[in-house]
Amino acid sequence: MADKITKEQRSKNMQAIKSQSKLENKVTKALWHKGFRFRKNAKLFGKPDISIQKYKIVIFIDSCFWHCCPLHGNIPKSNTDFWTKKLARNKTRDVEVNDYYIKKGWKILRIWEHEFKQNFSLAVETIADYIKKNSDVISN
Repeated sequence: MADKITKEQRSKNMQAIKSQSKLENKVTKALWHKGFRFRKNAKLFGKPDISIQKYKIVIFIDSCFWHCCPLHGNIPKSNTDFWTKKLARNKTRDVEVNDYYIKKGWKILRIWEHEFKQNFSLAVETIADYIKKNSDVISN
């Protein structure tokens, strides 16, 4: 299927996509206020949303669409071949990233976007508990 907009317009649209979502910013702000110190989108393999190198912890906030959530993930009805391949590659990459960190002895937490939408405080507390359990961080 041919693109309906020019190559220049498509490039402009793609450049406007942010590397951090509003949800990620809201989550990291909540964790920061709880006393946790970390890096956002550090230049580590797989670009984790949150990383604490000192304790070898990486946290990924997975979008229901881009990471094929079993509850909310769906394939768009147009250009299905492209989207099927694209989303399958994302799932494969998630497995590769997990394997990489497991082999290196890191602790990984993946949390779905919908968990924040259902109960933001509980999802943030899940991350906080995970960090506490896997480090000697004392939090408020």
